[in-house]
Amino acid sequence: MSLQPTEIKLHQQSRLLEISFGDNICYQLPYEFLRVYSPSAEVIGHGPGEEVLQTGKKNVAVREVVPAGSYAIQIEFDDGHDSGIYTWEYLRDLGERQAVLWQDYLDRLAAACESR
Repeated sequence: MSLQPTEIKLHQQSRLLEISFGDNICYQLPYEFLRVYSPSAEVIGHGPGEEVLQTGKKNVAVREVVPAGSYAIQIEFDDGHDSGIYTWEYLRDLGERQAVLWQDYLDRLAAACESR
C-alpha cells in the first residue's frame, strides 16, 4: 500500500478535495467532512472525551493547501481554521471510513440539537 499521494486536486465549485494514491485508490473528501474531522487539538482535544463537536460548517471552503514536509498537508479553511496537519495515513483513513464517520457526525449533531 502506497501512502504517498500521486495527486491532490481541489474542486472549489463542488467543495471536494480529491486525493489519489499510487495503488490506484482515489477519494473525494468534502471540505465540510475534512473540517469537522480536522486532526487539530481544537477539534479532537488533548485526550479522550475532549472532542469538540463542530457545527455550522456546511458551506466551509478551502482557501489553501500547503505541504507539511513529505508526509502531510495543512488545510486553510475560510472560517480561519488552519491548525490541522492531515497526514497521508489520516487522509486515507478518512477516505476508507468516510460513510461511517459521516453518519456518526450527523448522529452527534442530531443528539446535540445542532445543525451543519
